[in-house]
Amino acid sequence: MSILVIYGSSRKDGNSDTLARTALKGVPHTEVHLMEKNILPIEDKRHDPAGFRPLGDDYDEVIQAVREHDTLVFVTPLYWYGMSGLMKNFVDRWSQSLRSPHFDFKAEMAQKQAYVVITGGDNPRLKALPLVQQFQYIFGFMGMTFAGYLIGQANAPGDIEHDARALFEAGEWNKMWQK
Repeated sequence: MSILVIYGSSRKDGNSDTLARTALKGVPHTEVHLMEKNILPIEDKRHDPAGFRPLGDDYDEVIQAVREHDTLVFVTPLYWYGMSGLMKNFVDRWSQSLRSPHFDFKAEMAQKQAYVVITGGDNPRLKALPLVQQFQYIFGFMGMTFAGYLIGQANAPGDIEHDARALFEAGEWNKMWQK
């Protein structure tokens, strides 16, 4: 199993990052921090006969990393009851990959399993469920296996250390990935 962790937080070492790292402690994996990448918003060219044109940003580099791994972990804080803008820009750009003449993105993605890690401060175990469902629809459209999600209660830096339930669940993921 090769794991790619895609961090969507705009805060370095935030609560969602900490929770994901707890789940992945000692597990070989590759990390991509979207806040360190320049991924431009999509200009919708899905129905343009010429298709998408290269934008000269870091999207192709990140999508190549996605293509090289069979397990993807999407990590995002709950921002206004949805995924972070960084994560949304990245996922929106998948439309570009779906039109690529160089590879069959949807067929490749259908071979992957996906996990989601979310933290938020306003009753996230309830209010993050629509975001979990959004990821479920995205993965379903791509034919990916949605293998699980983890939601933590945290707002201010370091708050995740007080969520015993989320830390326990992260530990269970760690045991699973250690096998």
